[in-house]
Amino acid sequence: MTKTPKNPVEKSAPRKGLTRREFTKSTAAIAAGTGLGLFGGVAPAFAQKREVHHLAWNNFIPPADDVTREFAAAFEKEAGVKVRFETIGQNDIQARAAAAIEGGAGPDVLQLWWNHPHLYAGGLIDHSAIYSLDGGGDVFAYQQDAVIVDGVPRGIPYYGIGNLMAYRTDVYRDLGIGIPDNWDEFLAAGTKCKAEGWPFGQTLGHTLGDAPNFAYSLMWSFGGSEIDESGKVAVNSEATRQAIDWMKVAWEAAFEPGGLSWDDGSNNRAFLSEQISTTSNGASIYFVARQKEMAHVADNMSHYLYPQGPGGRFCVSVPQGFSIPKYSKNQEAAMEWIRYLLRPDNYERYITVQNCFALPRAPGLEDHPMWTADPAVSLYRDAAKYSRSYGWPGPFGRGAAEVQSKYIIVDMFARAVQGESAQVAAAWAEKELKNVYGA
Repeated sequence: MTKTPKNPVEKSAPRKGLTRREFTKSTAAIAAGTGLGLFGGVAPAFAQKREVHHLAWNNFIPPADDVTREFAAAFEKEAGVKVRFETIGQNDIQARAAAAIEGGAGPDVLQLWWNHPHLYAGGLIDHSAIYSLDGGGDVFAYQQDAVIVDGVPRGIPYYGIGNLMAYRTDVYRDLGIGIPDNWDEFLAAGTKCKAEGWPFGQTLGHTLGDAPNFAYSLMWSFGGSEIDESGKVAVNSEATRQAIDWMKVAWEAAFEPGGLSWDDGSNNRAFLSEQISTTSNGASIYFVARQKEMAHVADNMSHYLYPQGPGGRFCVSVPQGFSIPKYSKNQEAAMEWIRYLLRPDNYERYITVQNCFALPRAPGLEDHPMWTADPAVSLYRDAAKYSRSYGWPGPFGRGAAEVQSKYIIVDMFARAVQGESAQVAAAWAEKELKNVYGA
């Protein structure tokens, strides 16, 4: 079912949007063919009032959540289904999902990150009835892999979040620093910036996005990996130890040491308050700076690709998707709501309001004006070209999800910058990984 990854900047004809009438007819046809009743088997005017509880994260781009709330109000008028859209901190999503599935009660739609559907597959429905609709077969591979478990879709891909290096252009210019292409140049730039009171900022804490994004990308670029293509634990390699040694030096010379305890919002706040000059992030810092009219920050920032190492250039694009739990008594309505969010006109609005922060789930928007409207964030269009999924070059399965959830790779680097040798840190990670993979 999974397709070969497609370059997000390849030419692809945009899908034709559905009108409201076409959407309703399409959903009704699917309902008839799958045993799902669009309105519970009776006309909308007489249908029993239904409600869908949708749990999502507090998007770093607030207008995205505002748009979703607008969609919920429109969907209630159109389909007679009330949507309770609840947002919480992104680091709380996994705990809520685990508790709901274990307890057999909770939200009807879980907006899960990464490949966490692999962790909770036993508690999630088979989404095959709607997976292939709305261009589902064209979804980028890294997003399909996140939700397809043993050939069964345990969720519906929604979008990705690209990661690049955000930096202060004025600081680099004043210090005579060019855009770093490799990690040695990155270290040299960070050393110079920190000496002038503008350190680089990076979390190595137990936080969902920024810490693993950086740690895995660094490890891969030196040629290291947690497992090999056969699934055998391979972390304790010379390549991984070289990445750790680089990080030990860089942490002291270039980074803000408080990053060990940062969460995913800490580096955003540090950048916006002008405490750091460079950080790995999505486009949210820039977007918020513009939204809050912080021109002194927004006008003096841009982005560049992750540096390359001996093993190449890599980054992580975060897949997000919808999953409906088996305990839900509103599965039919939840499917209708998901399809409504993916309706081309709604989906395009949701993606574009995020100003290059969100990566589309499939080809069709690569020529949208948003990618060229602002040069400061245009590079995010290319993020997926360098993206890999956790577990790479092995499978993006349950083991990879468990390793990421336990922050083993992140902790390997964190232990080293706190004093452990590369040999000791890599050996510790190897032991922990074998407990997960058993090999």
